[in-house]
Amino acid sequence: MNSRTRLFLLIAIIIIVVAVIAALLLQNNSGETPAGSTPSATTAAQPTRETTTSRSTPEPTAEPIQVVEVVIAVQDIPRGLPIAENMVATVQIPEQFAPFSAFSVAEDVIGKIARTDIAREEIIIQGKVVDDLVALANSGSVGSDAAAVLPSNRVLVAVPMDRLTSVAYAIQPGDRVDIMVSLLFIDVDDQFQSQEPNEFSFMYLDPDNILTFSEPIGGRFDTRIIPNLGTQAVMIRPSEPQRPRLTTQRTIQNALVVNVGDFPADGRLFIAPTPTPLPQAEEEASTEGTTRRTEEGTPLPPTEVPRPDIIALAVSPQEAVVLTWYVEAGVPITFALRSASSTSLTETDPVTLDYILNRFRITLPDRLPYSIEPAIRSIRQLEVGTRIQLNTTTSQPQENP
Repeated sequence: MNSRTRLFLLIAIIIIVVAVIAALLLQNNSGETPAGSTPSATTAAQPTRETTTSRSTPEPTAEPIQVVEVVIAVQDIPRGLPIAENMVATVQIPEQFAPFSAFSVAEDVIGKIARTDIAREEIIIQGKVVDDLVALANSGSVGSDAAAVLPSNRVLVAVPMDRLTSVAYAIQPGDRVDIMVSLLFIDVDDQFQSQEPNEFSFMYLDPDNILTFSEPIGGRFDTRIIPNLGTQAVMIRPSEPQRPRLTTQRTIQNALVVNVGDFPADGRLFIAPTPTPLPQAEEEASTEGTTRRTEEGTPLPPTEVPRPDIIALAVSPQEAVVLTWYVEAGVPITFALRSASSTSLTETDPVTLDYILNRFRITLPDRLPYSIEPAIRSIRQLEVGTRIQLNTTTSQPQENP
C-alpha cells in the first residue's frame, strides 16, 4: 500500500470519528434519549403537560340572583295625603332585601292614604298606608286628624261665627265658603290719629302777662250772612258724632271648612262606626231615655244642644293673616256658602251707599210742601237671636240680649 492510499484512509477515519462525536453532542443537547437507551428515574417520574392539565380542579359556576318587584315612593308623601299615580313606582331589588309586607303592584297602593310620612325612595309596606280616614284615626298615628286632612298648601285658623253669619248653621265640615266683611270708615286727624273734628283753645295773656289757654272748643271757624248784621264770623259745631261710612266687600274665596264648633279633646275627627246594638239592647236604651222626670213625675224637656260659635277654615298663609286681622280688629265676618260644584273665583265690587243708589237706580226724594202723619222717622230692622251692633264709641262687637 503506497503512501497516498494510507493518507486517504487516515482522513476518512478522522471524518468518521468527528461525525460520531458531533452526533453524540447533538443528542445530549436536545434532551432526547438515545436510541436503545433507558430513560432515567427522574425523567420517568415527571408527569407530562397533558396529564397535569387533565387532572386540574374545574372552576365553579355563578348562581343567578333572585330579584322581586317592590313599590317605592318617588317623592316625599306627607301623612294623611292620598297616594296618586305619579307618587309611586315599581323597582326590582334582590329578594333577600325585600320586606315581607312590601307591595309589589303599584295599583294596590294608589288611592290609599299615607298613615305616616313616607320618604322619597322608601319601600312602601302595608303598615305605612290605610284605606280611609277612619282607618287613619284608628291607626294610632301621631298628630291630629285636622292636620291629616289639611291640604299641603293650606293652614288652619279659627274665627267666630253665629246664627246669622253662618247661614243659619247650614255650614258643615267639607263645605266651601266665601268671606264677606263690613268696614266702617271715619275721618281722623293724620297727626293725632283721633276722630275729627279736633278741639282747640285760644291763647292769650292774662292781666299778669301769663300765657293762658281757654277751654277747649270743638268745631271750626266760618262766616255766615246774618240778617241786619251782614257777614259775621261764626263757630260751626257738629250736631252729632261723625257718622261712619259703611263699605261691604267679599274678600277671601273658596275657603275649606274643616270643622264647625270645638274639636274633640283628643283631636280625632274620624271615629270608627260602633257596632249595631241588638234589638233588646236598643229597646232598653230607648226606655232609659224616657225616664228623665221631675220628682212629681212630670217629664223633663230634652237637654238643648248648644250651637257652635266658632269655625275652623283652611286658607292660604296670607289669607290666615287677613283673618287674624279681622278678628283682632273686631270686624264682623259673614260666610257665604258655596255650591258643592262651584270652584270658580270671581271679582266683586265693594258696596257703599253710592253703589246701592247707582246700581239699583235709587233716587233721592224731592222736598215736598206736604208730608204724612205720623212722620216716618225710622224703618224696621231685622232682629235675630244674636245681632251684632257697631257704634261710634267702640269697635268691639256687642250682642243684644
